[in-house]
Amino acid sequence: MPKTRRKRRTDEADVAAEDLLTYYKDMLLIRRFEEKAGQMYGMGLIGGFCHLYIGQEAVVVGMQAAIDDGDVVITSYRDHGHMLACGMDPKGVMAELTGRSGGYSKGKGGSMHMFSREKNFYGGHGIVGAQVPIGTGLAFAHKYNETDRVSLTYFGDGSANQGQVYESFNMAALWRLPVIYIIENNQYAMGTSVARATAQTEMHRRGESLGIPGMQVDGMDVVAVRAAGDEAVAHARAGDGPMILEMKTYRYRGHSMSDPAKYRTKEEVQKVRSERDPIDRLREKIQATGGVDEAVLKDIDRDIKARVTEAAEFAQNSPEPDPSELYTDVLVDA
Repeated sequence: MPKTRRKRRTDEADVAAEDLLTYYKDMLLIRRFEEKAGQMYGMGLIGGFCHLYIGQEAVVVGMQAAIDDGDVVITSYRDHGHMLACGMDPKGVMAELTGRSGGYSKGKGGSMHMFSREKNFYGGHGIVGAQVPIGTGLAFAHKYNETDRVSLTYFGDGSANQGQVYESFNMAALWRLPVIYIIENNQYAMGTSVARATAQTEMHRRGESLGIPGMQVDGMDVVAVRAAGDEAVAHARAGDGPMILEMKTYRYRGHSMSDPAKYRTKEEVQKVRSERDPIDRLREKIQATGGVDEAVLKDIDRDIKARVTEAAEFAQNSPEPDPSELYTDVLVDA
């Protein structure tokens, strides 16, 4: 049975001040983008399902900092943050959310189904857990083609109980595939707490019977996420097979925009916001270095808000897809 590593401590002195500032900008972009998406949903400009990533920003930003060009990313329907972290244009993401032709899937995919092969982002998937075997397949392709690329495969605590997830674990362990399974444990699978739905709540241990090492990480600390990501990527890239990272995180909003989240108290959410908010914690670290003052951080926030506003205006001014496009992009010649 593999040794399970938990809550790995990191040396913040190893992280350069400019890296911390980059993480801050990336996380703040996700936060402001999602806030704007929530507003536009309330105005009726975004239809269908819309799952916001507010509160979980440190996970994807920290992991993205640990990979190289050519490594691939795949996730579930709570995907806007992953797209932005991969470098996808906020204009194209917002246009897709509003169903416009300027979107990444030409306005036909919406919130849960947009892709960018250029940025090595393979979706956004609306079926619970369906992205896990696909992410495993991407890792298989890298090994088959004898590259040293890795696959970051994200899923939530609810998806962790799906049968196809364990089938993927088995294949990845059997063939020593370069895949990192990132469980974004935000404490609630839709409206059900982890404790009520999961017999083994320590999800980083899910691969022990298959020989897959696991690590539990503070998903509200981008520095801790980056350190765990570095270790997992090195493990996978060296040919040592898969690893499971359980990110202990928290979402501030409901499961989707239609969820009033009455299964938890306002006090619980506020406690996390006030004590563990990933952006606030990172801001404190940056200020502790003494290299950036409050005025600079306010300027960053102002610039990011302007970018998000520009993305929203672009989306609203983009045309809807032409009806002639209805049956295009259904199949691809490969």
